[in-house]
Amino acid sequence: MKMIKTLVTSGLALGMLINTLSAKEVDFEGKTIELIMPYNAGGGTDKWGRFYAPLLSQQLPGKPNIIIKNMPGGGSTKGANYFAERASKDGLTIFASSASTQIPFLLGDERIKYDFKDWYAVLTSPTGGVVYVSDSLGIKDINDFDKLKNAELKFGSQGPTSMDLIPLLAFDLLELNVQPVFGMKGRKEGRLAFLRGETNIDFQTSSAYLKEVVPALTKGKSIPLFSWGVLDNDGNLQRDPSFPELPHFGEVYTKVTGKSFDEESFKAWKTLFTASFPSQKMLVLPKDVSADVIETYENALKKVVSASDFKEKSEIHLGTYEQTIGEKANKLKDTATTVNKKDRDWIRNWLEVNHKVKF
Repeated sequence: MKMIKTLVTSGLALGMLINTLSAKEVDFEGKTIELIMPYNAGGGTDKWGRFYAPLLSQQLPGKPNIIIKNMPGGGSTKGANYFAERASKDGLTIFASSASTQIPFLLGDERIKYDFKDWYAVLTSPTGGVVYVSDSLGIKDINDFDKLKNAELKFGSQGPTSMDLIPLLAFDLLELNVQPVFGMKGRKEGRLAFLRGETNIDFQTSSAYLKEVVPALTKGKSIPLFSWGVLDNDGNLQRDPSFPELPHFGEVYTKVTGKSFDEESFKAWKTLFTASFPSQKMLVLPKDVSADVIETYENALKKVVSASDFKEKSEIHLGTYEQTIGEKANKLKDTATTVNKKDRDWIRNWLEVNHKVKF
């Protein structure tokens, strides 16, 4: 009996050892990983994905080829629905989520066929965003904000229930006369419409702003007004470290309106912001992939962000933000996809009244 117990114990230990080793030996050699990108090429999330894809490929065992499959439509819901229905469970299909994927989910949009509870986030990337206007409006910086009060402003938008809900609500809180031009398939299209002179106010997330808009600043074509800001550990808005010279939205809001952050409308905006930007971009896998696949991705991503040149590269392409990996990233995913009923009802009512959105 002692011998049997010893053999059983040894067998269990060996099994645990094999399982531990298998978690480290997932090999993607000769494989192709498909990264579902629910936006057109050239937008902020697409640039984020194309920044990470080659770095992740180099660190995953076997150095698999990672191809990006752009699948725009429905404010990202088309690609998200596709991933929810068809993602393989072997780690060969991954998905890039962003605020335009998360907001329709938070609002209970009837187009969604996905549930974030079914996904596991191996990486979350906070980001910021900057609102800017055309130099044709005759302003030099935020100090000339009063000149915008009587201006007719046009904003190229993906739709009122996409990530653009945040700027649309912000413009309303600032009492700007902004006419949205819906139908853009991504923030890139909005930016191009701005550069063609079809619109005169726009916003881009940090990665697209740094790479595509900043060059236009030197030519005097774009005038930055404010950033959205970032949250400190107490949940208070602070200036974005990537754009410290720009006031955050809260600063502009209080100065322009004279109102406090306790206004129900501002609290609803902040709820949307909190759900969308601190975990604005996420790399997710189906939750029912094996633990060894998840661990392999997490280990590879840890190597990516710990590389000696990563900080320098990421600040150029993504801005100055901390990247989160592992269980903490998945918890941030849960926070980003949760909203309290009071704020949700207020936002849905605002959408129904201002943009005829039906829920």
